[in-house]
Amino acid sequence: MTVAPRYRQRSQPTRLMSHTTILERIRRQFASEPSEHLDCISDALLNGTLREPVHPMSDQELARAIREFRARPVSDRTIARLSRRFVEMPQDR
Repeated sequence: MTVAPRYRQRSQPTRLMSHTTILERIRRQFASEPSEHLDCISDALLNGTLREPVHPMSDQELARAIREFRARPVSDRTIARLSRRFVEMPQDR
């Protein structure tokens, strides 16, 4: 009896979330209140200053990143910091 060789399946490349998906998840963190911070995130996603997370983020990780972002006044610096959070590897806490 011959056994066919086993081949590993290639893993599918990780797809980034769409702007709409990540923005919807972020909107939930703002409890439907109008916010300069939310407008800034939306604009930054549209113009490419802020990109989608490169690794899947749990709701808890996303909430932590948004809380830190909202704790400071809106500026290029704070959006850059949020952007770095989206590209960093998740840390075990």
